[in-house]
Amino acid sequence: MNTEIKNNIKKTAVWAITESGFQHGLSLAKNIDNSILFISESLLKKLKGLKKLNNSFSKNPVRFVKLSEKLEEVFKDFDAHIFIFSTGIAVRIIAPLLKSKTEDPAIVVLDDNACHAVSLLSGHIGGANELAKKVGVITKARPVITTATDVHNKPAIDIIALQNNMYIANPEMIKKINMALLENRSVKIHDPLNILFNKIPNHINDKHNPDIICTDMEIDVPRGTLVLNPPSLIVGIGCNRGTRSDEIEKFLLLVLKQNKLSIKSIWAFASIDAKQDEIGFLELSKKYKAQFIFIDKQKLSSVTNIKTPSQTVQKHMGVKNVCEAAAIIAGKNTKLIVQKQIKGNVTIAIARQNLCCI
Repeated sequence: MNTEIKNNIKKTAVWAITESGFQHGLSLAKNIDNSILFISESLLKKLKGLKKLNNSFSKNPVRFVKLSEKLEEVFKDFDAHIFIFSTGIAVRIIAPLLKSKTEDPAIVVLDDNACHAVSLLSGHIGGANELAKKVGVITKARPVITTATDVHNKPAIDIIALQNNMYIANPEMIKKINMALLENRSVKIHDPLNILFNKIPNHINDKHNPDIICTDMEIDVPRGTLVLNPPSLIVGIGCNRGTRSDEIEKFLLLVLKQNKLSIKSIWAFASIDAKQDEIGFLELSKKYKAQFIFIDKQKLSSVTNIKTPSQTVQKHMGVKNVCEAAAIIAGKNTKLIVQKQIKGNVTIAIARQNLCCI
């Protein structure tokens, strides 16, 4: 899952090369969670060592000798970078590091006098527009937002996807949809789960030739169609103690393929709480960046519509079925869409949650 929408900025780097920039950097680092201040070695000398720093800041900043080299080293380690210097410098140093709008971190540039906070890169998906506003609140700078949909107060499909935790399968189609929204043109959508129906103005339902398809299924789509995968699937899993993650993953991929379901739509994995230290589960959750919900047997036993009860599971775990019950109870307004499947040491069931009702 290498194209994902960032729900929020988790880690921010703040860069300062002047004494004035350092003062603004202090304010930002103090007021932005999980932020790290980077300052140049030459600036440190002007500040007469760490004494002045320690009097102003509870954490020692990271020092660098050459800005471009240090940025290249840590660029991917942060969800956002705030540069307190000119946009010209910022553009030149980030240009060789950029990949795509879905992978690049948010970039905000604050001038040395904190007059303007410019959302320079990844304004929507990366969260730079909102970060520029936050920088503005902290430093009293004016946020500068240049994305057309924001300027004209129009909805943007990447923001809609971001707000609804959707995976954008082909982000190159974003521009086409946003242009239609900007120009008040109708957008044709195929939305079988009814997630977008009240979020896109002037839309037309069109199953056969849509501009946007919102689905948790793996299906063939017309060329030029934007595909959004909503976080609608919950995978319930049971396994014998010590089952390797690769065995679990291999069976998971098989079950998804057999049922034409997208792995990009997995919202969570779920199982009984007796398995919360199962290494295979934890590794799977980490790899696919989906939470693993562990449920106690009392709650699992409350699920009455189990399709495939097991006397063996009842004897050893105290419930009729782990994977089906876990998949059903872990989400909201869920419906079991794949009954318990068994292979080797693993059982898997899949439920779909009704996102339009959440």
